[in-house]
Amino acid sequence: MNIENNSLSVNIGGIQMRNPVMTASGTFGYGSEYADFVDLNRLGAVVVKGVTSVPWPGNPMNRIMETPSGMLNAIGLQNVGVDGFISQKLPYLNEFDVPVIVNVCGKTVEEYLVVVEKLSSVDGVAGVELNISCPNLDCGGMSFGVDPTLAHQLVSEVRKITNLPLLVKLSPNVTDISVIACAVEDGGANALSAINTLLGMAINAKTREPEIANVTGGLSGPAIKPVALRLVWEVYKSVSLPIVGMGGIMNGTDAVEFLIAGASAVAVGTANFVNPQASMEVVDGIGEYLKQMEMTSVKELVGSLSISS
Repeated sequence: MNIENNSLSVNIGGIQMRNPVMTASGTFGYGSEYADFVDLNRLGAVVVKGVTSVPWPGNPMNRIMETPSGMLNAIGLQNVGVDGFISQKLPYLNEFDVPVIVNVCGKTVEEYLVVVEKLSSVDGVAGVELNISCPNLDCGGMSFGVDPTLAHQLVSEVRKITNLPLLVKLSPNVTDISVIACAVEDGGANALSAINTLLGMAINAKTREPEIANVTGGLSGPAIKPVALRLVWEVYKSVSLPIVGMGGIMNGTDAVEFLIAGASAVAVGTANFVNPQASMEVVDGIGEYLKQMEMTSVKELVGSLSISS
């Protein structure tokens, strides 16, 4: 039995994928950076780094550092802008047989709309992921992700101008993530990505200065996995949309745990920096788990958490 062809395929908000393993935005560049290490055609989808209406230079250095069981980053969404992405990056990705999902960022509703409208007018974009949860912007970004009214407004306005599948990336930096999840579901989202990074900081005790020039940054990696699992489970109980789970996934077992918690797919992020072939190992690991459990479909795992009464 070909486990990958017969049992790993999923549909996430209208995006048909050969398996449930995606790359997390901001950790995989525009795809070409990893092509020497990863068979892009074996991925469920490639999610590229955040794209904005105009090129952004990002935050000043230092903007990344290793932490115990993870990393802090305050890159600030450095990118080539939507026109540069369409002309310079998308043609390369379209050479592969893999859905391309574009992470979209902005500081205002209008900026998001500009990017999504342009992406909707070209071939080769399978869907968009609205980033309403970046912790490294002075304005916009995460402000949409912590306010259900603003989140609903943004998603509903974007929904009006595109027929592309619409994923929304949720912030963990909220009191109740289910409130935000319900708001964006009502606004017209087709799927949810959970979670973005946790807001954190690091201090140099010798200089008494922040290690990151931005002072704070997004914490990712294995350190946040227990938080991410809990939030995926809470979102799963609150909405009917498919969830892309992420946050500290390093191997197939980690990914399976997210599926059991309620995710229909997963995204590999920080692990790509440690092991460029991590996404391929996650695909294989999920397949091996299904074989061991004698399951015929990855869908059997989704939301299968057993809680003793």
